[in-house]
Amino acid sequence: MRIISFNANGIRSATTKGFSQWFAGQQADVMCIQETKAQESQLSDPLFRPDGHHCFYRDAITKKGYSGVAIWSRREPDEVRTELGWAPFDDEGRYIEARFGNLSVVSFYIPSGSSGELRQGFKFEVMDWLRPILDEWLASGRDYVLCGDWNIVRTALDIMNWKSNQKNSGCLPEERDWLNGLCADLPGEHDPAAGRGWVDAYR
Repeated sequence: MRIISFNANGIRSATTKGFSQWFAGQQADVMCIQETKAQESQLSDPLFRPDGHHCFYRDAITKKGYSGVAIWSRREPDEVRTELGWAPFDDEGRYIEARFGNLSVVSFYIPSGSSGELRQGFKFEVMDWLRPILDEWLASGRDYVLCGDWNIVRTALDIMNWKSNQKNSGCLPEERDWLNGLCADLPGEHDPAAGRGWVDAYR
């Protein structure tokens, strides 16, 4: 199964920059999209529902043209979920999950805190709230693929100007500790021990 994760930074804008042509050549079984920045009612053009794909969107309802996630899938999912049970997070359109038998594919868009203390505080709240959910998924016996824009780097490999960004949102020590704490592979490891956490497939 070929799964792709893509931050569109506005899916309508992305289609004017070659996204549709690029996607057509990817042969993706599942495409997870973040930052659609559109309401589903604005996505009636067939470009946003490619032939041969089942397309599902979760809009932000707190602010139009903001956030938003989507999943496009060749195979029709058995179930699609768009809420985790906390309105401040759900209503910003930051989670969608497609279920195929015992496999779940999730598209996440974790908040950025770069705009100021208020949003950074919300980001920390989201991190604290998500941790037990992710732990529960890990112990559930289901197979999960978590895709998305986490707005957090793990190591110096993930960002330019590593030292100068240490006090900036996305590179804060507590953010990196949280994300690395979720993962089975610690920075520098290439042979993660089974059962310790989520595996960073990119590494």
